[in-house]
Amino acid sequence: MNTPKEQTDERLLVEAAQRDPSRFAEIYESNFDRVYAYVARRVRDRALTEDLTSHVFHQALANIRQFEWRGAPFAAWLYRIAANAIADHFSRNAREQGSQTKEGNDPRDSEESRLEEAERRARLFGLIGELPEDQRRVLTMRFADEKSIREIAAELGRSEGAVKQLQFRAVENLRARLGVRNG
Repeated sequence: MNTPKEQTDERLLVEAAQRDPSRFAEIYESNFDRVYAYVARRVRDRALTEDLTSHVFHQALANIRQFEWRGAPFAAWLYRIAANAIADHFSRNAREQGSQTKEGNDPRDSEESRLEEAERRARLFGLIGELPEDQRRVLTMRFADEKSIREIAAELGRSEGAVKQLQFRAVENLRARLGVRNG
């Protein structure tokens, strides 16, 4: 996902914000677009997206001193906060509308599956960081930045076929590292 230099720069930025919360503005600026896009894809309501994105950064600032590096990019922590904020919003909204949990669905199962999903994503981010630079850039541009094959090819100065091949190799490389077979 990030180059080793970007990872080092990100870590230094986070550590500076942990010592001096006024430095958090730099983290906010570098991550706002991706967190906003993450939330927007899930809630599809502009006002709610803005509120939840604001909440994510408020929570991140309030808890920055508790953040610990675990091999995943800082954005993975922000995504986890966002996923929890979205889930909390919909859960609270369902309760307020008088919705009841369906029989057989324990709310703890949902929380547990969300945590497992967040851990899986964090592991995936770590594995993406271990990919060769070209594969990592293509995956990041394709899935995080949501660019088309054509846009990536133009930006990298490569053919669309070369970009597709890099994406294929990256996905196969991740599958092998995750131990996923046949699909």
